[in-house]
This record gives sequence, structure tokens and C-alpha cells, in this order.
Amino acid sequence: MEKQVIQSVGFRNIFDEQGAPVGFQLKIRLPYYRGVYLSQIMQGNLVVDGQVYKKEQVIWRINGEDYTAEEMASDWNTHWHPLEPATLIVKKDGGLSQGFHDVEYGFCCSHSYFPPELEAAADPTKPELIFFPEFGHNINRRRMLIV
Repeated sequence: MEKQVIQSVGFRNIFDEQGAPVGFQLKIRLPYYRGVYLSQIMQGNLVVDGQVYKKEQVIWRINGEDYTAEEMASDWNTHWHPLEPATLIVKKDGGLSQGFHDVEYGFCCSHSYFPPELEAAADPTKPELIFFPEFGHNINRRRMLIV
């Protein structure tokens, strides 16, 4: 995996059975060294070329299973390992055009050994108040290419 949270491999359009583009996907890695349960993930917005996709529009694929934001919030059993990328899937008629795209995604995680007061201010749509390098940035940006 690459050091950056948004991975260059896996950014592509997705197609239906007839070969028509029906959306796109990208892969992200977890910057936190211990891994997390899905209920610990606080999702932000996915922004591609200025178009905002709310967390309810993004499906997460982890360990080969698909999860909505609502399902993840109550999943205390599924663990996301830091060496396994997650695939984010968005339905979008026509997919994305060929060429470069500016991608931004924000998410953060709760940690069992942080006091709740410290994490109460966590907002995956805004830069963090306190930066811990071992946890990565909660907002990640990358210029990506679809061919």
C-alpha cells in the first residue's frame, strides 16, 4: 500500500452488466496502526471535482462485505485491519470522465484510550484541532487519474 490514505490503485469507474458506467470507486487505507471496528469510524464527505457526496451516498467495502454509513455506525464486530484497504463505492450515472480528478475524503476514528472530551470535537469534514501523526490526517486530498 501507498503511504497516502487515498490510494492510486483502485480509482476507476464501475459498470453494470451491459457495460454502462454506473458509478466509481476508490481505495483508502487506515492510517491508524491498530485497526478499528466499523462503529469507531466517523465518516465525512467525499468530494470529487467539487461535487460533494454525503456519507449516505458512499458504500464502504471492507473484508469483501458492503456497508452503508448507518450499518457501520452500529457494527461493533467487523474490524478494519490497517493492512487492508477499504473500497469506497459511489453510484453516479455515467461514472466519472476520463482524465484527472481532484479527490478529497475526510474520516476519523475514535480511540479507546482517548478521553471522550478530546474526541468530542472530532469532525471529519474539518481539519483536526490536534494532529497526531500516527493517526494520519482526517481530511485527505489527492489528484487522481481515470483512463
